[in-house]
Amino acid sequence: MSTIQTPAPLAKGSAHGAQHAWPGLARMRALIALSRPRQWIKNPAVILLALVSLQHWTLRAATGLAWATALFILASVAAYTVNDIRDRERDRLHPDKRRRPIASGDLGLSAAWVFLVAVTAALVACVSVVQFGRAWPVCAYLAVTLAYSFRLKHIPLVDVFAVAAGFVLRAEQGYLALGLRSSSWLLLGVFTTCLVFVLGKRQRELTQGAHAHRPALGGYSAELLGYLIVISATLSIVAYIFFVRAGSVQNAAALAVTAVLCALFVLFRYLQLITVGHGGADPVRTLLGDRQLIIVVIIWLAVTISMHALHLTTD
Repeated sequence: MSTIQTPAPLAKGSAHGAQHAWPGLARMRALIALSRPRQWIKNPAVILLALVSLQHWTLRAATGLAWATALFILASVAAYTVNDIRDRERDRLHPDKRRRPIASGDLGLSAAWVFLVAVTAALVACVSVVQFGRAWPVCAYLAVTLAYSFRLKHIPLVDVFAVAAGFVLRAEQGYLALGLRSSSWLLLGVFTTCLVFVLGKRQRELTQGAHAHRPALGGYSAELLGYLIVISATLSIVAYIFFVRAGSVQNAAALAVTAVLCALFVLFRYLQLITVGHGGADPVRTLLGDRQLIIVVIIWLAVTISMHALHLTTD
């Protein structure tokens, strides 16, 4: 009979020496790790989707998108901090998450709380410069992520819907930043595509036997997750097709086709990676570590920027 082994304590001999020698630098590194900068790419990646519906590129549009991205980076950092404070004891039992700053002891609780207050104050300051009607998605995101950290993450099916909803709110924030009306078909595509990513992560966690760290896995099986991934991927394809047919993309047919084809390739490639390559434990790391996906994203950005530049020169 196999036994569950508790992860060995982290070796901290050299780390403690560095902390005593450079306490400020060590704390700064811990705060950066707590902020998870690798995960920040999710914010502009979804917020910039609103560009496919933008007809005229202006400095105001660029400023609005930068502001929306900053909002969600601050909000996500606040959410990560709350999550790590709350789950520090559970994280210490996980082979990877035990290395997080709070769980490992590299960052004290008092410092984490001070950091959370500072990030929240910066977020409130950014929100206060505009009317609430232009910032409601980030406020809703905070409400959803707090509910997720305290309760929803433990409820099967509800947990993946809550995570996917956060990406829909990012996309909506992008549209509001540009002063555009969002496309319901694009939002549906974002929601179902993100469901594929989150369900793929759950599938990987299930095979790794992470039930102790994520109790919601008790409500899933490999067969159920397979069905849910197929359904979500199918709905994503349908949503993107209707997005183009509805005429939500105003710049050019080439931009519409490129955006949809890139989205479909990213979706298909991720499915390949989680089923054949056995990846998906961290969707961001899986996507950023794949050369084919990076090339496709670069192509999409190049076409989008080129089409907007062409539109400006022909006006």
